Amino acid sequence: MILGMTAAQIAAALLALAGLLAIARARRVAEVRLSTPAEARARAEELLAGFEGRAALVGADGRAALVAGDGVVAVLHRRGLKLAAYRLLPPLDVVAAVEGVAVRTGTALGEVTLLGVIEPDVRAAEAQALQGGGTLHRLFPADD
Repeated sequence: MILGMTAAQIAAALLALAGLLAIARARRVAEVRLSTPAEARARAEELLAGFEGRAALVGADGRAALVAGDGVVAVLHRRGLKLAAYRLLPPLDVVAAVEGVAVRTGTALGEVTLLGVIEPDVRAAEAQALQGGGTLHRLFPADD
């Protein structure tokens, strides 16, 4: 016995510790969740030197986003507790996924799925990156 603790006390202490660790991990995961297009633009600009975001699409689960820049599209994806970002040149390799679209990045990210996003949304983001100007309010709200 450890310092006079019973097996039940040790088990209870280990369960409490496991619970605290699970809560801490959940809070850290929430910190990497992409909630709004404005947040996705800011994170892309922070992670990619010289990148200036114009408009963004965020997956419904907050795990991935596309951000239109000047001639490029940034793809952001949560990997564990970190957010990875890459620049891609349009046109993007997009395929239908069960609940959205998947972008084949050709990078270490592999295929990134954006839940709740459809291919025309991705093509509009590409057009935004290539042409600039204008705002697609349905996809890229001006008030975010």
